[in-house]
Amino acid sequence: MTRREHSMPFGAQLQEDGRVRFGLWAPAADQVDLCLDGGSLSMAANETGWFELVTKAAPPGSRYAFRIDERTIVPDPASRFQPEDVHGPSEVIDPRAYVWEDGHWRGRPWTDSVIYELHVGTFTEAGDFAAVAEKLDYLVDLGVTVLELMPVADFPGRYNWGYDGAFLFAPDSRYGRPEALKSLIDAAHARGLMVFVDVVYNHFGPEGNYLHLYAPQFFSQHHHTPWGAAINFDGEDCEEVRRFFIHNALYWLIEYHLDGLRLDAVHAIMDDSEPDILVELAETVRREIGPERHVHLLLENEDNGAHYLRRKERNVAWYEAQWNDDVHHALHVLLTGEDQGYYIDFADDPSMHLGRCLAEGFAWQGEPSPWRQNARRGEPSSDLPPDAFIAFLQNHDQIGNRAFGERIGVLAATEAVRAATALLLLAPSPPLLFMGQEWGTTRPYLFFCDFEESLKEEVARGRREEFSRFPQFADPARRNSIPDPTADTTFEASRLDWHVMEAPVHQEWLALHRTLLRLRHSELLPLLGHGPAQHTGLNRLAGSALTAGWQFGNGTRLVLLANLCSVPCTGVEHPVTGRLLYGTHPCPQHGEASLPPWSVFWYLNEETALV
Repeated sequence: MTRREHSMPFGAQLQEDGRVRFGLWAPAADQVDLCLDGGSLSMAANETGWFELVTKAAPPGSRYAFRIDERTIVPDPASRFQPEDVHGPSEVIDPRAYVWEDGHWRGRPWTDSVIYELHVGTFTEAGDFAAVAEKLDYLVDLGVTVLELMPVADFPGRYNWGYDGAFLFAPDSRYGRPEALKSLIDAAHARGLMVFVDVVYNHFGPEGNYLHLYAPQFFSQHHHTPWGAAINFDGEDCEEVRRFFIHNALYWLIEYHLDGLRLDAVHAIMDDSEPDILVELAETVRREIGPERHVHLLLENEDNGAHYLRRKERNVAWYEAQWNDDVHHALHVLLTGEDQGYYIDFADDPSMHLGRCLAEGFAWQGEPSPWRQNARRGEPSSDLPPDAFIAFLQNHDQIGNRAFGERIGVLAATEAVRAATALLLLAPSPPLLFMGQEWGTTRPYLFFCDFEESLKEEVARGRREEFSRFPQFADPARRNSIPDPTADTTFEASRLDWHVMEAPVHQEWLALHRTLLRLRHSELLPLLGHGPAQHTGLNRLAGSALTAGWQFGNGTRLVLLANLCSVPCTGVEHPVTGRLLYGTHPCPQHGEASLPPWSVFWYLNEETALV
């Protein structure tokens, strides 16, 4: 039995003697009072902008807030729980009250990763942590090894994707109390599942954040993001800001015993200092957690910043991997033919772009990007191993950022989706599935949020204006048909319907995913355990057909042969020998001159393997 707590200067910290220390950094305030049910207590200030108080008047379970300059009452920005949402009081939490049963758990190697991304509120009918826990056995049977939760930090309103968080240390009360999230993680560990959480360090949500009132130093005076002022990671008084976010990362990894974090949209983190906040955070996590646990840090980075993924003597220096949008975009263009928006960068030769992803990680490694008005995008990545790039066919962004939230199965032919699935789940790169993908749900995943009334109108209008530059939405009536993200019906339409999963068509998709993931576990994971796979070659055959190969540390070679288009690939000699690991079609014979449409074949050549 284990109890866990992360001590930090922010928020309400329970002391050994039963008292609670309250700390608030409020450099723009002259006076701060702690407000409790029984009245208020004055907090002592120091010259660095900190206000502190230690008291026995606020035991665990107490509701509290801070009064700034005798005028405005605000919640604690480092609150561990907001029982009445973002505008209500904070609650004193005793993190050591939860007794963990996973004292033996040290995580799993990164190469074991098969990631399942889900949104807690729409994954089940109940939409909470406890309901997710009820699905853990299903996920284990599927072949998942990582449960990745979209952000759970407290957000305004009844529903939200989670990227509008206002209280980064508090699990949202809609999903359950802190102990409910801990129980979910505990239960996952008992089943051999790692748990990751998305964290957002590039901005705060538009409602519920009060830092501007008493700590405007949290926000940059010279950097801006698509959501407004950037977080101040490199300006005056940035030291406390940096410490706030680094403590947040440590808090989730230590107090909640998470196995990893995915940092959202780090291209929108503006920091000109050296080291930048991403490097300092990663180095601090590695140092504080130590080598006895497998803890994994992931990035979303549209800039394809390969330097964050560098290895030191084959060990991860900072970040294990990045979500590889380039793989998705190349596959999406191949499967659907779409060429609008950022797909324009892949429309000229999607097979070539996909091949470069398979061989070198990123498709864009510093070349001028048409989508970015020919600004250069990316950094060289060919020296990085395949496990530095997370591959996916669907995720919350690539579905939900579409006007109508269509899944790939609605947009592309069944045989095309089947081929892409076989390619992704048996490639050396860690694969990611988005909830419901494994059984081919046709439910959309729409953009949804719930704000105060004035913000609702602005968000709904802005959502529709986003699509005005696309030809298919030039007509205002067509734009007005885009679902209102603040409507209850939009949220409900995005919820998975598990009852339909028993239909034969969904069972076929589920069987395919289970088959492929069992092969991955039985055949590929032991090979990945010998060290990172090394790419051994890429060849274009004809049209959209290609071959690619990788060699593992024990000498075994994995070879892909694929024709990713709707017509046969003719006039090519089948170049592959070895044991057929999996094929979407009957295996072509060596020397055969045709590959069926949407066909994928995986081979293992073990002749050179070390005994």
